[in-house]
Amino acid sequence: MRHFLSVSDLSADEFRGIIQRGSEFRKQFEAGITEALFPRKSLAMIFEKSSTRTRVSFEAGIGQLGGHALYLSPNDTQLGRGEPLEDTARVLSQMVNLVMIRTFSHESLQQFCSASSIPVINGLTDLLHPCQLLADMQTYFDYRGDIKGKTVAWIGDGNNVCNSFINTAKLLDFKMRIASPAGYGPNKGILEQGRSQVELCNSPNDAVDGADLVVTDVWASMGQETEANKRTVAFADYKVTKAHMALAAKDALFMHCLPAHRGEEVDADVIDGDQSVIWDEAGNRLHAQKALMEFLLNQASS
Repeated sequence: MRHFLSVSDLSADEFRGIIQRGSEFRKQFEAGITEALFPRKSLAMIFEKSSTRTRVSFEAGIGQLGGHALYLSPNDTQLGRGEPLEDTARVLSQMVNLVMIRTFSHESLQQFCSASSIPVINGLTDLLHPCQLLADMQTYFDYRGDIKGKTVAWIGDGNNVCNSFINTAKLLDFKMRIASPAGYGPNKGILEQGRSQVELCNSPNDAVDGADLVVTDVWASMGQETEANKRTVAFADYKVTKAHMALAAKDALFMHCLPAHRGEEVDADVIDGDQSVIWDEAGNRLHAQKALMEFLLNQASS
C-alpha cells in the first residue's frame, strides 16, 4: 500500500509525473473540462488544525474526480472521545478509499498509517507539509521548467514547509540556501539527510544572492501563537523585501504557501509584485492533489 506522508515516499520520476499530471489537470480545469475518473470513491478528511487551502483543494479535487469527501474533526468523531488512532484507521479502511489527515504530531500520522489498509495522505503535520511542495514544484515547472540544478532561497522559520523543501531538494537535485535566526532552523535530522543539497546562510542577503526561487512563510505557525511576540523580535531582519529580490536572479520567482502577513515576513510590494506567483501556487494545490489522489488510487487498485 502506497501512502504519502513525505516527499521522500516518491521517487524523482513519480514526483515529476504527478506534477506533470497536475499541470494537465489545470489546463483541463481552465478549459472547463472535468472527467469523473473515480466515481463513487470516497475521501475521509481528518482535521485537527484549521485549514482553507488544504480543505478546499482536497474536497473540490475529489469531487472533480467524480468522488466524494467527508470532513471529520475530533469534535465530531470518536477520536475526540479517545478512540485509538489505529481503531479509527481500521474502521475507515472498511468504508472509504483514501484518508487525508491534517494534524499536529507526525508520529500520530505514522501511527494511524500503520493500521490503515488504504492510502493515507499527509495534509500537514508540525514536521512536514509535502502536499505544499507538489503545488510549489508544479508552479515552478510551469513557469521555468525543471528545477534540477537551480537554487532556492528560504528566508525565515525552518518549519514544516522548509523541511519538505529540503526533502524535495534531495529528490529533485536542486540547491537550497536557508537563512533563519539562531534557534529557528530546520529539523536537524532532515537537515542532515539533505546536507549535500543545503547551505545554511548567515543572512538573507547571502541566501538570495543569484537564487532562482525565493520562498518564505509566516514567523509563527499554527500552535505557536503564544510565541508570536518573541518571534517578531527574533525574525525582524528576516523579512523578504524588494532589495532581496533585486539580489536574486533576474527571472527569480517568489512563493509563499499562505496565509501571509504583509509587512512582517514579506513586504506587500514583493508578495503582490510581478515576481510573485502565489495565486497560481495556491491554485495548484487543487490540481497537484488531484494528480496525487489519482496516483494513489491507481496504485491501490493495481
